[in-house]
Amino acid sequence: MTTLALTGSPLWYASRAGGTLALLLLTATVVLGIVSGGRASPRRVARFELGVLHRNLSLLTLVFLVVHVVTAVLDPFVHLGWAVSVVPFGASYRPLWLGLGTAGLDLLLAVAVTSGLRRRLGVRRWKAVHWLAYAAWPLALFHGVGTGTDTRLPLQLWLYAGCAGAAVAAVWWRLLRAAAPGRVAGRLTAAVAAAAVPVMLTAFLATGPLQPGWSQRAASTVVLPGGGR
Repeated sequence: MTTLALTGSPLWYASRAGGTLALLLLTATVVLGIVSGGRASPRRVARFELGVLHRNLSLLTLVFLVVHVVTAVLDPFVHLGWAVSVVPFGASYRPLWLGLGTAGLDLLLAVAVTSGLRRRLGVRRWKAVHWLAYAAWPLALFHGVGTGTDTRLPLQLWLYAGCAGAAVAAVWWRLLRAAAPGRVAGRLTAAVAAAAVPVMLTAFLATGPLQPGWSQRAASTVVLPGGGR
């Protein structure tokens, strides 16, 4: 364990733990949604069971997101304020990376709210909003990598790699199972877009968080002593 991971307050530890668990659960939710959708749904498991599991994972994701946000706001280190939790890119501390997380949270909240109004909205409108959950996943991933001062730790890096790999594998599996004639361009675009996420993540890690002095450069107005938090 390095000093980089030992400089936070208990609230910071709770925030990072909540955020990491939320990312893992969100990844599981997205992967399950991808592999169980359409004609690619596994035949040995009933759709009802998959739907219940998907919904429970989504609820757990929101629970740990609440823990993540509340503890981050209560942490006196950077004085984020409650508005930052819903208004993207308004923070003075790491505004870009915190903003990505806020944008992802807003998308997930929109999905949660519309899910409660599914009968009134209709299936088509609900599905259109539901796709936002997939957009929230890369935002959450890059938010965690760019914001976390424990990103350099091997365990955290493996967690990020596992999340990226699982999502890409799910997309490719879905494309192979649901392949249909006449949609080659669409499938190729989806496959390339999925593969681009880990490539971009690796490039970002190599030029950003894994470089010395990243903490100072990422923080806009907060000076972090010794390169840590």
